[in-house]
Amino acid sequence: MSFITTDYSKLDENDNFKPLPTGEYEVVIRQAMERATPNGAESLQLDLVVRNDLKSVPALAETNGKFANRHIFMDNWKRKATHQYDVEGFQYILKAVGVPEGTPVNSVDDFTRLIEGKTALVYVKKEVDDYRTTDVDDPVYENTVAPWGFKSSNFTNVNHVFEGNQPQAQPQTFAPEGDDFPF
Repeated sequence: MSFITTDYSKLDENDNFKPLPTGEYEVVIRQAMERATPNGAESLQLDLVVRNDLKSVPALAETNGKFANRHIFMDNWKRKATHQYDVEGFQYILKAVGVPEGTPVNSVDDFTRLIEGKTALVYVKKEVDDYRTTDVDDPVYENTVAPWGFKSSNFTNVNHVFEGNQPQAQPQTFAPEGDDFPF
């Protein structure tokens, strides 16, 4: 039995790794995790996935219709002076995913549990990556999403299915505070 048989018919030659065009996209927050650069700069990175359950919505033909399942990575950097996250920016994300006003969030782990699997409408901007552009005539582009670019999703029924073995996205519901509410 061979290890692999070549089959190039399923290779995707569209520009899946190029930045998305500037615009608003309906996304699912697949994952939020802390990470650090080799130089020690720390961030909380959100992996946003363009929802695939909205591909046939006419109003989203140029966004979700064309770019379903694409990933957008958003870094929330700790401030150098304080070594803390800008928690005010996190408020926009929490509001967009429907976390009720007054909900205590005691740690970064609490924050990630509250937002993972939730949906939002985000404004994605395509801009020049100043860190990787070395030739002004041949710029490198990246996508950026600012926390204030998060809004509540316009589509509350969630049928997004992650590629591979990832679980399905979660509906935007929160339990009332009490014994069943972990935060």
